[in-house]
Amino acid sequence: MEVRIAHLFPDLLNLYGDRGNVVCLKKRLEWRGIQAIIKECQIEDFLAIDEMDILFIGGGSDREQRIAANRLLDFEKGLRDYVEDGGVLLAICGGYQLLGHYYQAGGEDIKGLSLFDAYTVSGNKRLVGNIVTKSDVEGLGTTLVGFENHGGRTYIGDHTPLGHVVSGYGNNGDDKSEGIVYKNVIGSYLHGPLLPKNPKLADYLIEKAIKRKHGDGFSLSPIDDDAESRAHSYIAARFA
Repeated sequence: MEVRIAHLFPDLLNLYGDRGNVVCLKKRLEWRGIQAIIKECQIEDFLAIDEMDILFIGGGSDREQRIAANRLLDFEKGLRDYVEDGGVLLAICGGYQLLGHYYQAGGEDIKGLSLFDAYTVSGNKRLVGNIVTKSDVEGLGTTLVGFENHGGRTYIGDHTPLGHVVSGYGNNGDDKSEGIVYKNVIGSYLHGPLLPKNPKLADYLIEKAIKRKHGDGFSLSPIDDDAESRAHSYIAARFA
């Protein structure tokens, strides 16, 4: 068995250790005897989206986002088809913002992919610090922890948030939502990187990807997460 993971634009979008999310997925697959094939898709590369099992997009500054947004629009139909067919996609911070309708920054709208009904506008103050959220999404675990540093305020309307803020700011600092869940897409402002701090979320994405490929009868074998769980619990207790 193999899982193919595409890391989109690692040369542009890799703030605060976002690349560690791909490393985490790779190791958690390999620890279970599942081959992980990583495709790093640079800005000029062609990507066969329909051949991928998991897509990852990290965060970047406004300048990098503008460049990435223009390139992502070249993949718009393929990405939309992939998402609507249940493809797994994790997008962090700037990558998350580019999946909505637009990101308004410096008086300019950076056009997004409109994969779901959300939008982002820049604020006067950056939202920075450790964050703890509670999630109602089955299979993710009750708490998610990470680090946020973003000037954008994202509004997700009636969509399901990834979590509800216990400590920190979240999507916009006002409505206590953090991130978004749409089909098998996860968007979040949590850096850190996110997945090593939240191993249940990593396994949630892996299991969704393999079930899409091989059927609902598949389940992941357990692995020893004692160190990860203790680190997660410490962060949750300290900042909640």
